[in-house]
This record gives sequence, structure tokens and C-alpha cells, in this order.
Amino acid sequence: MTNAHSTRIVTVTPNPSLDRTIELAGELQRGAVQRATRSTAEPGGKGVNVSRVVVASGGDTVAVLPGDDLDPVLLGLATRGIPTAAMPIGAPLRSNVTVTEPTGTTTKLNEPGPSLAGRLDEFAALVADAAGPTPTGPGARWVVLAGSLPPGLPDDALAVLVRAVRARHGDDVRIAVDSSGVPFTALLQAGERIDLVKPNAEELAEVVGGDPDVYEQDLDAAVVAAGRLRARGVDTVLLTLGSAGAVLVGGEGAFAAAAPRIVARSTVGAGDSSLAGYLLAEVAGASPAERLAQAVATGAAAAALPGSDVPALDHTDPSVIEVRTLQTATAATMPVGAPEPV
Repeated sequence: MTNAHSTRIVTVTPNPSLDRTIELAGELQRGAVQRATRSTAEPGGKGVNVSRVVVASGGDTVAVLPGDDLDPVLLGLATRGIPTAAMPIGAPLRSNVTVTEPTGTTTKLNEPGPSLAGRLDEFAALVADAAGPTPTGPGARWVVLAGSLPPGLPDDALAVLVRAVRARHGDDVRIAVDSSGVPFTALLQAGERIDLVKPNAEELAEVVGGDPDVYEQDLDAAVVAAGRLRARGVDTVLLTLGSAGAVLVGGEGAFAAAAPRIVARSTVGAGDSSLAGYLLAEVAGASPAERLAQAVATGAAAAALPGSDVPALDHTDPSVIEVRTLQTATAATMPVGAPEPV
């Protein structure tokens, strides 16, 4: 069954968390006692955050994750009306703590999470099932693999998940990845075809080399670096650059968007919101430039919110985002998997 008209976005978060955010009235002082002005707790993890934006925007999503029905993360998702497909694990999910300062500076303390040793095949089957057709409609248009791996999963776990989806659904389902470090590198080395990746400058530099500061200042250099990912089997690269905006590089060209001026309150979930904005625009039939504008607008709206709050699309204004076509065409127009230019 083709998924050409599906709008469902399935998110996969192997290492979800209960995200506790503590807001301070001043700068964080190491070794001192400070009183918080606000404290919140939200179900979190990169894929979970994408699903939260989709639901807030009236979209169709399922969040796939490990966890027991009575875990605070699963209860929090149910309370917020977010459909889930969960693999019981008999252990509590992790808690992450974020401390935010009035300047927008964010400090994160992330726990490792419970072990999923020996459960990868079961989890992969759950992901493939969630991406399939439902009694009322076609299968997912997108499967989003996002975040870190918990203890007990092998480095190539993301590649195993991709293969499970491809084996069951072929190219009917598009795959997006927002990960970093060893799991992301192992996925690229596995040679699996990926439709979209969403690195930031540091994550891009981890896998293709170069200086992340340069990528934020020199968009031509960023496009060339993104082209190196395309040479390794990635169709489209959505490179988020924080206050410098974002770059989109794919077979239809290379585009850059400047970030709007905002008063940043918390950067938690801003990148996840950018990805959600892009995907929601894509399923709505938007052009590449329109997708990029929506991604930047959604990420900026998230950064302007307190704690780990996420925006809805109707609280964003992509029309104010200036998008321009970049002339560095070599990396943008290379066929996927083509060798890098010398």
C-alpha cells in the first residue's frame, strides 16, 4: 500500500526520559544554593518532542518507545493525548534535569537510562508494526529515529531499525534521523539509505570533519559539508545552526534561512521542534524553501518558550523567515551516494 497520501509521522525514541526543567532567576552558581522561579516535568526525548509538536499542531503521530504503562513518561504522554506504541521493560525510564538561566543559557544533566540488552529485535519489530497501515488508513509517511541509545543496545542499533522498516515497507515509508555520536556514525557506515537527517553544526562536524563554528559563519562551507553526508547515502540534510538559522541541502538545491530575532528562554527541544516543523510542512505538500522556513519558525518559537514547552504550528509565522537559494550547487545536486568532489 502506497503512503503517498499519508500524513502520519511515527517517532522512535529508544532512550526516552522524564524531562525536569528548573528555571533560575539569575546565573547558575556552582556549589551554591539557588531557588528556582519555576519547575516543570514533561515526557521527553527527541522523538517524543517531535510527536508533542505534531499533536499540538493537530497532526497524526505515534510515539514508539520502551516503557511500562504506569511509567511517568507513558502516563504523561497519555495525559497529553499522544498515541504511543510501547515495549514494556519492567524498569523505570530515566529522568533528565535541565537548568535554564534568564539569558537562555541551558545546562543539561542526562541519566543513562535503563538497559535494553537483548531486546533490539523486539523493539525493531514494534517500530516496523507502528509504521504499517492501520484499519482506517495507510502506513506512516515518515519514521523518525531520534536521540541517543540506552545501555545494552549495540552501536549499530539505528541501522537495525532502518533495516526492519525497509524490509517490511520498502520505500513507502520515509526515514528521518536525528542522532549523533557513535550510533549515527555506525548508521552511516552501514550504508543504509536515509531520506533526511537533522544535525546541528557540532554533530555534522563529528561525522564529516571541519569546524562547527565555520559552518555557522560560512554557509557555503556548511553546504559542502552537508554534501559529504549526501555522498554517504543521505538524500536531504536539514542543518540547524541555532541563532544563525538553518540550511537545507538536497536534490532540489541548497537553501538557507536566517533565524528571527527572539528572546531565547530555553533551547531545550528547539532542534526537535525544527524537525517537526519541517516534517509537518512536507506532509502538507510544501516546497523545500517553505519546509525550511517552517522548520526555522518552529525552532525559534520553541526557543522562546520556557522549559521544555513546545509550540504548535499555528503559533508560528514562517512568512517572516527569509529563505534564499545558495549557489554552491555541487554538493546539493550530486546524486545520493555519489563520490565527493575533489
